[in-house]
Amino acid sequence: MSFKKGVQVRVITGKDKGKTGEILEINRRENKMKIKAINMIKKHLKPTKENKGGIITKENFIDISNVKNLDKKKQDKKKGSK
Repeated sequence: MSFKKGVQVRVITGKDKGKTGEILEINRRENKMKIKAINMIKKHLKPTKENKGGIITKENFIDISNVKNLDKKKQDKKKGSK
């Protein structure tokens, strides 16, 4: 399956099962991707001169096998071929 940045996908397994989101980043070497507002984790940051520090929430990588493509064009082609 080919995934691209910005494409809508649906999570099919795991704690966020059934949620949909947009692909933010893809790591093809490890077969993982980041999806907007999916698989959120809390990260503790140490204060620096530029950064205040504290606890932030951000997206973490999820395995490509746990998501399904929701591309509208492909779905329309499949429905039209029946």
